[in-house]
Amino acid sequence: MPDIFRRVEKKYIITSNQYLKVRDRIKKYTVEDQYGKSTICNIYFDNNNYDLIRHSIEKPIYKDKIRLRSYNTPTLNTNVYLEVKKKYDGVVGKRRIEMKLSEFYEYMKNIEISNIQNQQIYRELRYYFQYMNLMPKMYISYERRAFYEKEDNNFRITFDNNILAREYELRLEKGSYGENILPINNYIMEIKTLGAMPMWCVKMLDELEIAPCGFSKYGEGYTQLILNTNNKEKLVI
Repeated sequence: MPDIFRRVEKKYIITSNQYLKVRDRIKKYTVEDQYGKSTICNIYFDNNNYDLIRHSIEKPIYKDKIRLRSYNTPTLNTNVYLEVKKKYDGVVGKRRIEMKLSEFYEYMKNIEISNIQNQQIYRELRYYFQYMNLMPKMYISYERRAFYEKEDNNFRITFDNNILAREYELRLEKGSYGENILPINNYIMEIKTLGAMPMWCVKMLDELEIAPCGFSKYGEGYTQLILNTNNKEKLVI
């Protein structure tokens, strides 16, 4: 997998009925990717003030997030991806390094990892952790189905549901569980492209009355599990 991504991403919250209709429409134009249905597991990093996510949910022109990702629940010997995700004026860029989960724990103890291929991204991430005092703050997992266009594999559509979040036991190997932060009968659909959206997709969205929306999984997890909880505690006091 490449270390650097750059593309436009649009998100949509759709119902299970819309999901079935979209899946039927895209069969003619897309194929499912090599992973089929998979569980995406993430640890999001922030400081004690949650400055990264608090800045992000204010919808600035520029924002970034740091996360550790695995595809399905890993063991200590599984390869995982430490990523910085940046968004500027609607364009998403991702830079990441690959390592074993056991190596990541060494990384968090400030032990240098010598076999990382892309040392530039390695140093960039190291700067984030040291400058912002980042630490694990939230686990988020979800079930994903991913498709790409037959004529252009840079055009992708993904469907995420069963989005689970927790702010404790923040280790990927602990498995996928937590609070469901999206209604069970809803999906997050993402359309990802390097260029213009194909006309068949534009027509489909128009006919099914599907409009883009802002949705951040980490932002929603923070709002539901931390911000709203803190506000309730203040009201009780």
